[in-house]
Amino acid sequence: MKSINPFTGQTIAEYREYKSSEVEEIITKVDDAFQSWKLTDFAQRSVSMKKLQAKLLEKKDELARIIVSEMGKVKREAVGEVEKCASVCGFYAENAESFLKNEPIKTEASESYISYQPIGTVLAVMPWNFPFWQVFRFLAPALMAGNTGVLKHASNVSGCALAIEQLIAEAGFPENVFRTLLIGSKEVKAVIENPKIKAVTLTGSTPAGKSVASIAGAALKKSVLELGGSDPYLILEDADIETAAQLCVTSRLLNAGQSCIGAKRFIVVDSVYEQFKSEFVRLMSEAKFGDPLDPHIAIGPLARTDLRDELHQQVEKSRELGAVVLLGGYIPEGEAPFYPPTVLENVTPGMPAYHEELFGPVAVLFRVNSEVEAIRIANDTVFGLGSGIFTSNIEKGKALAEKGLEAGCVFVNDFVKSDSRLPFGGIKESGYGRELSAIGIREFMNIKTVLVK
Repeated sequence: MKSINPFTGQTIAEYREYKSSEVEEIITKVDDAFQSWKLTDFAQRSVSMKKLQAKLLEKKDELARIIVSEMGKVKREAVGEVEKCASVCGFYAENAESFLKNEPIKTEASESYISYQPIGTVLAVMPWNFPFWQVFRFLAPALMAGNTGVLKHASNVSGCALAIEQLIAEAGFPENVFRTLLIGSKEVKAVIENPKIKAVTLTGSTPAGKSVASIAGAALKKSVLELGGSDPYLILEDADIETAAQLCVTSRLLNAGQSCIGAKRFIVVDSVYEQFKSEFVRLMSEAKFGDPLDPHIAIGPLARTDLRDELHQQVEKSRELGAVVLLGGYIPEGEAPFYPPTVLENVTPGMPAYHEELFGPVAVLFRVNSEVEAIRIANDTVFGLGSGIFTSNIEKGKALAEKGLEAGCVFVNDFVKSDSRLPFGGIKESGYGRELSAIGIREFMNIKTVLVK
């Protein structure tokens, strides 16, 4: 297993893949740790979680450099990612107990209530694009709930995976409450089927999610999936165009476009289409790509050359079928897998840019005649993760958000982002289940009914 710097092309480190016997030994140790960890009280768990929060902030520059070197995002975004991980640790340290307190239910019995109890060791299968945040989004609520965890991270960010394991140890958590498994994708099936693993959570591609869901389902184990997205953003005729364009570009270029909840399809009503297009293309053209450690650079390289080449093939195939490239759409010179900010229009059904997720800095503009047509195109996708609406009519925006757009998250006059206080997840082929908030921490709990006669 190799960790390769996408900007320099140099090998950072090589890691030996764990043998099946080693994996079994680790899972057994984590399961043993659960037997005592589940009996700790929230105050004790909170002490360790707050120490973990402090460690993240103390080492954020060091950790950000690991992220940059392994997957290429610009450093300021990597620092922000670590800070967000610290925030989610603090959030659950403060709120887990209230989220999981007993809920009384009035019945004919003298007492009846719902009790939330941890279920055991949960496997987390995580991607490379937000190598710390995706893990901590699961890790913080899981540990505060009394569960334990094992992590199968993407192989190109093994350094991040081991750094997370080390952070947990330094924060004073009991030994083996959370461990990293350095294994390949082919070994995931055996881990899920291990009787000591009680559930699985995956963030990644839709094909990976379907595979994990089928294995977990056959083993009758709970799964939570956060998968791909092709998020539509509606720009209505009463929108603040300059603000909308700025926020849409920010969302599209975050993490070099390698985000499931990045804005990808921009559906603009005819009366403001040209104005929005002009401003959007201008802002996209001003974003420069280059060395991710350079504070003046907006976009680093994509994580791997094969991912860049696949993205370019999607653009080229769409162009061959009639799409118009307004900006970008070429492979820059040099060895690093950069892809320039790219804007397409005249995209129609049958093109990759219409149906597929574009996991890079490529935006698609649609001109529509009405809000009805905008909603139709927005929902004409297998995905349903996030979406946005820009309008000065807040009541209209809320109505379209609630009853019009088919997505797990709809933001009005802002771009979609995860927030510890709000449930996060999708529908359709973007997955199921929710992370974060009170709902997220309850996903991997035994929701137990207790009745006293």
